[in-house]
Amino acid sequence: MREFFAADGWLNLAISTIQDYIWTFLLIAVLLGCAVWFTIRTKFVQFRMIGEMVRLLGESAVNGPTHHKHISSFQAFAVSVATRVGTGNLAGVATAIATGGPGAVFWMWIIALLGSATAFVESTLAQLFKQHSNESFIGGPAYYILHGLHSPKMANAFAVMITLTFALSYNSIQSNTICSAMNEAFGFDNFYTGIVLAAISLLIVFGGIHRIAKVSSILVPIMAFGYFILTIFIVIKNFDLIPHVFNVIFESAFGVGPFAGGALGTAIMNGVKRGLFSNEAGEGSAPNVAATASTSHPVKQGLIQALGVFTDTILVCSCTAFVILISGLYNSPELQGIALTQNALNSEIGSAGSIYIAIAIFLFAFSSIIGNYYYGEANVRFLSKKQWPVTALRIFSAGIMVILGALASLDFVWSLGDLFMALLTAINLIAITLLCKYAFRLLDDYRNQKKKGIKSPVFHRSQLPEIENEIDCWE
Repeated sequence: MREFFAADGWLNLAISTIQDYIWTFLLIAVLLGCAVWFTIRTKFVQFRMIGEMVRLLGESAVNGPTHHKHISSFQAFAVSVATRVGTGNLAGVATAIATGGPGAVFWMWIIALLGSATAFVESTLAQLFKQHSNESFIGGPAYYILHGLHSPKMANAFAVMITLTFALSYNSIQSNTICSAMNEAFGFDNFYTGIVLAAISLLIVFGGIHRIAKVSSILVPIMAFGYFILTIFIVIKNFDLIPHVFNVIFESAFGVGPFAGGALGTAIMNGVKRGLFSNEAGEGSAPNVAATASTSHPVKQGLIQALGVFTDTILVCSCTAFVILISGLYNSPELQGIALTQNALNSEIGSAGSIYIAIAIFLFAFSSIIGNYYYGEANVRFLSKKQWPVTALRIFSAGIMVILGALASLDFVWSLGDLFMALLTAINLIAITLLCKYAFRLLDDYRNQKKKGIKSPVFHRSQLPEIENEIDCWE
């Protein structure tokens, strides 16, 4: 089994080649282009309204919905951040730097700063087209493609692709990273770690979105805050090296100085791929959980999800990058993935660093596993109203794929994840480009209500008469 998934195997080579070709087009022609357009068209919403984002998040954390079947905007934010703040922040950043050089960090920043506008658009659309489901809400790209674009085939294709990407492929990446970290820190065998992880994951996912939301709202703030404090301590301790770190990042990002000669394309490619894997802006994943929140206006959840991109990449990913670059170990070819992050921390705080990362990555990636599963469940429920496909998904996503991820090679799971991520993102970007006019109108309405002194803007579906019959909620 281990030899079948080997890094130098024919299957890994084929997958890696295909995803490289897809990414070359997707990166230049679609992803950054959409992010720039949405930024301009929303009048730089991710910068101008960041104060409102923070206010809304705090408001929803204190004053969530009283109906026990509904989840709050804060809980929806926590679940989406749980999937964002995971292996992408620790192992993904390390992989980007190891393969694309320090300049990949700069391009991760760019895709986050611009991509947060994309995150706003897709999550606002998810709220607009969400559906009632057992006294709660359900939605996401499959729903706004079906009801907004009237394209059942495209909606079904997205539902299938996101299930393959998140619930299956991405969960193997999370599992692979946890097992590698545990092996590096404690010498635990990957297979047995995978078995234990699968058992715990199955216990959580069989509780549904409410248990997932509850677990994520507890784990995410604790793990993100703890990791942030530790890395800030290391940065302050090595403050004299920060100018050098920025210099290395910018030189590598633009292929100048010691990084001249062919490094620019590699830095951009790896920075954007790992940045998108981490913050998911435009991928179509976060809208699935954004749609479940109970709120008075679609724009509110769009703003909160845009804030999630900043939280993930600008804060957490930058912390990891700075620790790795301060350590100077990024030029060590024998260190890849989570092992690079662990050794970088070891160089700063001693052997405890490897143990700390092993525990942190367990919390980060475990929360991602259960969050990723929910994205699959939401879309399986879109494809079928029967219960047995959901049960089968739970077993495959939180059980079988977790164990397979423990056995597969690092290169194989990342190549497979990149391939599915490219295809998934392409479908979603086409959809939100065609539907973005509704998100823009909703944003204008929200801003106009705020200008009139309305503290908590309210939306009614009659405000969009041309699609009122396609909107299930917002009575």
